[in-house]
Formats: sequence, structure tokens, C-alpha cells
Amino acid sequence: MTELEVGQIAEVSKQITDEDVQSFAKVSGDFNPVHLDEDYAQNTIFKGRIVHGVLSVGLISSVIANELPGPGSILIKQEVKYIAPVRINDTITARVEIIELLDKGKVLLSTRCLNQNEELVIDGTALVKVL
Repeated sequence: MTELEVGQIAEVSKQITDEDVQSFAKVSGDFNPVHLDEDYAQNTIFKGRIVHGVLSVGLISSVIANELPGPGSILIKQEVKYIAPVRINDTITARVEIIELLDKGKVLLSTRCLNQNEELVIDGTALVKVL
């Protein structure tokens, strides 16, 4: 593992498809019609289907586990603010940045998700323990 430093950034991008949303609904048990039923979703403030927020946040977990800090990282605490909806077929980039190195192998991260237009859709922080 490389030495961790404040300011290091890693990211992963993924287009979130209808199949992803359907699979997430089955795995999580979250069948909210705003995610699955276009007719229903058209009559909400979103004016169409949106992706489960936690599905998008899951991309942050991917960065933490695989890139930064990387394998052996355990999420201890995460704060998430949903800024804007994610739509079916949006490409979401989860970006993680080290903002503080703490004692006992803990790392404080800035965690953000942006859509294909570089619009912030999720903002937050995460506290991670590196094993």
C-alpha cells in the first residue's frame, strides 16, 4: 500500500442503468415507485424516475474499498447530503479525497458524487479505519 497523504484523490465512474435500479430494488427491498414506476414518478417533484440514493452512495464505498485508502479499509462513519437527484442512465463519478490523517489508522475523507455534467449530486464525509 502507498503512503497516505492529505490531498490524495481517487474516483470511479459508472453509468447507472435501469437494470442496476431494478437489481438494487430486489436486493434492498426498496420498491418505492419513485424509483421504479415512471407514471408515478412523473407526478412527483422529480418529474420522472430517480435512482435510489443509497445506490449512488455505494459508488463511494467502491472507491474506499478498492482505491483510496484501498483494500482493508473499513467504513466507520459516513455523513451524506443528497443535493440533486440521479436519473436513470446518468454517469456518476464518486470522488474521495483525504482531508485528514488521524491517529490509530483512521482517515477522514471528503466524499462527493457528480453527474456527467459535473453537477454535485451527493456531498459528504467518511471516517475510515485502515487495517
